[in-house]
Amino acid sequence: MSIDTLSGRFAALTLLFVALAEIFVLIPAVSNFRLDYLQTRLEKAQIASLSLLATDENENIAAELESELLANAGVYNVVLRRDDVRQLVLSSPLPGPIVNTFDLRSDSGLSAAADAVGQFFNREDEVIRVIGAPVNHAGQLIEITLSTGPLLAAMEEFGLQVLIFSAVLIALTAALLNLAAQRLILKPIRRVISHMANYADAPDDPRLIITPDARITEVREAETALASMQTTVTQSLKQKERLAGLGQAVAKISHDLRNILTTSQIFADRLEDSADPAVRKAAPKLVNSISRAVNLCETTLAFGKAEEPAPTLSRFALRDLVDEITEAETLLSEATTGAGSVDFVVDVSPNLVIRADRDQLHRVMSNLIRNARQAIETTGESGTIEIAASEDDQDWRIRVGDTGPGLPQKARDYLFQPFTGGTRKGGTGLGLAIAADLIRGHGGKLELTRTDETGTEFFITLPRGALIENLSTE
Repeated sequence: MSIDTLSGRFAALTLLFVALAEIFVLIPAVSNFRLDYLQTRLEKAQIASLSLLATDENENIAAELESELLANAGVYNVVLRRDDVRQLVLSSPLPGPIVNTFDLRSDSGLSAAADAVGQFFNREDEVIRVIGAPVNHAGQLIEITLSTGPLLAAMEEFGLQVLIFSAVLIALTAALLNLAAQRLILKPIRRVISHMANYADAPDDPRLIITPDARITEVREAETALASMQTTVTQSLKQKERLAGLGQAVAKISHDLRNILTTSQIFADRLEDSADPAVRKAAPKLVNSISRAVNLCETTLAFGKAEEPAPTLSRFALRDLVDEITEAETLLSEATTGAGSVDFVVDVSPNLVIRADRDQLHRVMSNLIRNARQAIETTGESGTIEIAASEDDQDWRIRVGDTGPGLPQKARDYLFQPFTGGTRKGGTGLGLAIAADLIRGHGGKLELTRTDETGTEFFITLPRGALIENLSTE
C-alpha cells in the first residue's frame, strides 16, 4: 500500500491518531499504577507496624521480626503518628539520603502524572519519603522510606505491557478502519473514477453515463454532478456532429447556389435597360438583393467554422439602410395571408452617418426586424415596429422594438445560441447567433433589453473609435 494513495494515507493517519490517543492513555495509566504501588507499600508498612506493636516477644526476636516485616513491606523505615504522637515503629539503615518526599494525601492528577513522567527520566536508584493516611483510621498519618529502583522496574514492566496491548489495539483498529474506508468510501470513489475513465474513451456513447446510486450523500452528489456533466457533454458532441454535417451540406449547397445567383445577377443587371419605368426602378433593389444573397453564400461556410470575416468598414447613412429593410419587410407583410398589419415607425435622422460594414449591419437589422414582424403576425393582430438611432462621442446606438407577444422562455434561456435559441416555432436560432457574432466583430454588442407581453426590445451598440487594428476600410 503506497503512501501516495488515499487508502495508504488514511491508514497512516489512522495509525498516527490512534498512537497519539494511546500515549494520552498510557501516561495516566502509569501514573495510577505508581500511586497504587506506593499506596500498597503504605498499607503493607501499616500492617507490619501494627504487627510489631502487638508483639510481646523479647528484643532479639523483635529485631528479627522487624527486619522481616520491613523486607516484606519493601521499605526501610515506618513512622506512624497516633494521638498526636509521632513514633518510629520500624527502622533500618538507609542506603543514602532522602532526595524527595511525596504526600499522597494531597497529590492531584496532574502532579501525579508529572511525578510519574519524572520518575521515568530519573534512572538513578534513590531513597524517597512517602506520606499517606493510614487505612481504617489506624492513626493520623504514616510515613515510609523506600528505594525507587523496584518502583521504576515495576513501572517499566507495566508500561511495556500497556504498550504491547496498545500496539495490538492500534493494528486492529487501523485494519478495521481501513477495511471500512475501503468498502464505504474508496470503493464508491473508485467506481466514479472508473466511470470517468470509460466515459473519456467514448464520450459520445450515452450508455457510459454514470447512474448515481451511492449510499453516501457526498459521493452520490458527486455522481449526480458527474452524470449531469456527462449528459451535457454527450448532447453537445452530438450537436457538434450534426452541425459539422450540416456545415458540409450547406457548403455544397452554397457553392451551387452561388453559381445560380451569379447567373441571376447577370440577367438582373440587364433589367436596368428595360423600357418599363417600374422595372427600371425595381432593378437596383433586385441587384442588391441578389448581391447580398451571393455574399451570404460565400460566408455561410465561415459560420460553420465558428467565425465570420472581418467587417469591411465604410461610412453610410443609416436611414437609407433602415428604409431599404422596412420597405422590403412591408412588402413581405402585405404578402402574408391572414396576418395583421404591421406599421413601421422610423426615428432615425437622415443626417446620421455611421461607420460599419453595410452588408453585415443589413443582415443584423434585417434579422431583428423580420423576427419582430413575424412575432406580431403570429398574434393575428396589428402591431408596431420602431427603429430608432442616436449617437454620442463614443458610440452609435440602434434600438429595434416591437409590440409583439415577447420572447418564449426557451429563447430567453438560450439567446444568441445556434439551434437552441429560436424565437419562433420551427426557428433555428441561427439568425440571432449570426447577428451577435457580426456585432461583436465590429467591437460592439447586441443585447436584449426588454421582453414581456407588451413587446421586445433589442439594442445595438457600435463604437465610434478604432475597432480592431486589422479591420479593412473602404
